[in-house]
Amino acid sequence: MLNRTLISIVDDDQLYRESMRKLVVSMGYTVEAFPSAAEFLASRLLPETTCLIADVHMPGMTGLELHRHLVDAGYAIPTILVTAYPDEVVRDRALKDGIVCYLSKPVDDDYLERCLRSALQPGTSIEDNS
Repeated sequence: MLNRTLISIVDDDQLYRESMRKLVVSMGYTVEAFPSAAEFLASRLLPETTCLIADVHMPGMTGLELHRHLVDAGYAIPTILVTAYPDEVVRDRALKDGIVCYLSKPVDDDYLERCLRSALQPGTSIEDNS
């Protein structure tokens, strides 16, 4: 089975970015990783990205700002945010803005996999457990 799903990871932490890339590849996805929002936005792979995993806190443009920029530019890419500094206010705002999942680092592998499935199957939501 050929999986044409492209997951793009944007995180300024090289070690975390690489470990996240390996994890998502191990789940069977095609993955590209970028060190900044600017590099992702300049990439020829932007239009092919079917899901985005982005760090919340990055220099230049945060993960939430990247998501808003993509929406404003007409790219409806399901987005998962990850952060080492969880904040309920930011989480609530992100979910209201259409973020699929807001995860704390280190992420739980099983929960990330459920988030990816939810992101790639519109109409299902991992966060509907309130």
